[in-house]
Amino acid sequence: MIFTLSPSHAGKLDLLLMPGPVIEGHAEFEEKCESCHETLKKADQVERCLACHDHSDVAKDIEQGTGFHGRLDKERAANCKQCHTDHKGRDRDVVNLDTEDFDHSQTDFQLRGRHEQLACQLCHTKEYKKYSQAPSLCFDCHESDDAHRGELGEECDKCHNEKSWRKQDFDHDLDTDYPLTGKHRDLDCKLCHADEHYKNTPKECIGCHLINDAHNGRYGQVCAKCHATEDWKELSFDHRADTKFPLEGRHKDVPCDTCHTRGPFEKKISKKCFACHEKDDDHKGRNGEKCQDCHRPSSWTETKFDHGKDAKFELKGKHKKLSCHACHRNAAMDDLKEAECITCHRAIDLHKGDLGEDCGYCHNEKGWTEKLFFEHDITRFPLIGIHSVTACESCHLDAVYPQTAIECLSCHEKDDTHEGKMGELCGDCHNPNAWMLWTFNHDEQTEFPLDGKHGEVFCHACHRAELTEHKQSANHCYGCHRGDDIHRGGFGRHCDRCHSTETFENPEIR
Repeated sequence: MIFTLSPSHAGKLDLLLMPGPVIEGHAEFEEKCESCHETLKKADQVERCLACHDHSDVAKDIEQGTGFHGRLDKERAANCKQCHTDHKGRDRDVVNLDTEDFDHSQTDFQLRGRHEQLACQLCHTKEYKKYSQAPSLCFDCHESDDAHRGELGEECDKCHNEKSWRKQDFDHDLDTDYPLTGKHRDLDCKLCHADEHYKNTPKECIGCHLINDAHNGRYGQVCAKCHATEDWKELSFDHRADTKFPLEGRHKDVPCDTCHTRGPFEKKISKKCFACHEKDDDHKGRNGEKCQDCHRPSSWTETKFDHGKDAKFELKGKHKKLSCHACHRNAAMDDLKEAECITCHRAIDLHKGDLGEDCGYCHNEKGWTEKLFFEHDITRFPLIGIHSVTACESCHLDAVYPQTAIECLSCHEKDDTHEGKMGELCGDCHNPNAWMLWTFNHDEQTEFPLDGKHGEVFCHACHRAELTEHKQSANHCYGCHRGDDIHRGGFGRHCDRCHSTETFENPEIR
């Protein structure tokens, strides 16, 4: 037997079969079971749920395979009651979402980087009734953090990432038409993009470096003509190729403004030395304007002038170290027509011209008093023995050398222990090798050989009178021993008849 219920009776039956109160959101449909259920047709339950306007987004996700519900297996997606069960009371949470274990990767917004550490309610606020309604675009959450004030659009992920807001993935070289090179790579963005304004930032050097322009605009605004991004001070301007005037030596270190005093590089200046160095010209123009004939860029004072070839006077010894003006008192350096020593050294000629003007005969360039070369042997007084190592000034008390006496006593009078008694012919006994080495032989050079005790007697003991000439002293005993004669002349003057030179005592009568 089959019973057919009218709609009114069916509604009452559903109320009798209802397991419990519905949630607050379904309360208005609690007595209208047909809004969600069709009597005795559970298969249509899912379609009824998805047909409800509140769940249209879920239906769309399941259809397109997107969102959380679109990623569920077909069985769960086809049976909402497996997760969401109603009729459990007004306050029942039919969503049944476990925020601690929920796998966010099953949604369209995977949590990466710093997002993984955030609490759910920071993004899923009360503003949104459903979790799925939370926005997924960066700008939706971070608009208040946008330092660019919307000037760069809403696609934050073009530059930023979830790991760190401050670590950008923005590639300045690829994403703009201004590649960062050299020192620009190390700069903080704010140095060029003031107040976080990125659009309309100037691309010309002068836009940022006007305040650093040491030239005050005199060389124009195209800084890249000379400077490079690698190093502001390392110029890329090729002075040799671009001006035909290579910077060599000290010119390399000279500031541009020293030569370019009238403005930009386009204004040509003279390449002649004299154009810049006229004020430095000690010669007052008398040597012409070709400074490069003598001077070189490495040093103004180091000249390439070859004194030997160009002036026929080679600079040797101490002359090499002299400044030009030490000899050339005239600024034009054309005052010395003759290259003779006396031309410069006349004022210090100690000989006062007595030895002539050929200074080089004795002196040399190594030093005025160093290693003098003078052939003394060709004079009236050859230097032999100790004289050869004696300092000149020991004999030559002044520089008037020709007037120096050559007699021994003229130098050795103070050394004469004979006090002049032996005369002035020192050379008769002494020789230049040593004062104490006598060359006088009494036995051979006189008629009185020194034998016995006479060989030990000092000269003055016998030679008591001053010898102004070659005089013969007495050569008999009585000439010296009269005072010793105890016989008072009684035995005559021939003492040697009894006495001998060995001893005066113990006479032997012969």
